[in-house]
Amino acid sequence: MSAVIPTAPRTLIADDQPDVLEALRLLLKGEGYETQAVTTPSDVIKALKSNDFDLLLMDLNYARDTTSGQEGLDLLSRVQAVDSTLPIVVMTAWGSVELAVEAMRRGVRDFVLKPWENNRLLSILRTQIEMGYVLRKSARLKTEQERELVEARSIQRRLLPNEIPQIEGCRIAAAWRPARTVSGDYFDVLKFNESKAALCIADVSGKGMPAALLMSNVQAAVHAFASETVSPSELCAKVNRVVSSSTGEDKFITFFYAIVDTEQKTLTYTNAGHNAGMVLRSDGSLERLDPADAVLGPFRSWHYTDARIELGSGDRLLLFTDGVTELRNSSADEFGEDRLIELLIANRELNAEALRDRIVQAVMDFSGGEFQDDATLLVLCT
Repeated sequence: MSAVIPTAPRTLIADDQPDVLEALRLLLKGEGYETQAVTTPSDVIKALKSNDFDLLLMDLNYARDTTSGQEGLDLLSRVQAVDSTLPIVVMTAWGSVELAVEAMRRGVRDFVLKPWENNRLLSILRTQIEMGYVLRKSARLKTEQERELVEARSIQRRLLPNEIPQIEGCRIAAAWRPARTVSGDYFDVLKFNESKAALCIADVSGKGMPAALLMSNVQAAVHAFASETVSPSELCAKVNRVVSSSTGEDKFITFFYAIVDTEQKTLTYTNAGHNAGMVLRSDGSLERLDPADAVLGPFRSWHYTDARIELGSGDRLLLFTDGVTELRNSSADEFGEDRLIELLIANRELNAEALRDRIVQAVMDFSGGEFQDDATLLVLCT
């Protein structure tokens, strides 16, 4: 065992026989252990709540008129509730092997037969303390990682719009759902003036923290370069140069950036490998904003292009990441673009917020609430 254990392991000894407690105390003291002795189950719990221990060495019987060990078995559950990582070694008489086995089934690490052999007892204790040290270190690391992830999600959520900026002549709504604690999806709405705003949606390849970190890089670059005088193609080129230096060979970003101008009634956009946006016209026809340029990251000097469409009253624009359309149900069927188009057409009279909610609910119903990938929606209604 290569783990480094504490110099003076703190051991709680529980037994109702004073001579046993004294013998164990002297033995362990001679080996450099710090010990505390208790004689009842209630005292065990009090000690564990008051101090930190590296090991619990406990008897299974505390009433002189019984050998059932039920007191000890009941105590195990109470100990686990106080400290689930504490190594426990039980002591039992020769005739109680079955009891010891039941105790181990309930979480005890090892057992020692009474009367014990000193060298064997010390070997068992040292082994379990070392194993407990490794387990506790791993548990602390896991807890720290989980806390960091929760903090990272909170930070990431604050990077996204808390309230969607609105401009005259249209209504904009969004939904963002990470598959894990943090997300590689990004969306933004940047208001330039009362009639002009930028819409952005992106999807970093992969999931989890690596994707989230790269997404934050994209978000920072967009905020640094976006303005009403910078065209979508120019912005994509600038962001691409920034992220290409920080993306590995296996990473890329699909990216859609558009400027909506309700005074001119236009949408100017660049689609860098992202899912085709959908524009449902007031007359019921559907127009797709297909990708015409390469994804961000792999090609540092890619020349991006602009496209422009007119927006009329009653039009509906839907932007989304593939976590929506590639979502699978319990039968492994994909939600798919066809279902999304059907939803868009069937609910074309709804406003932006209601249309977003209807799509999110349909996706949740389809998948049973399980998301295999990050999922994001942007809805604009004129």
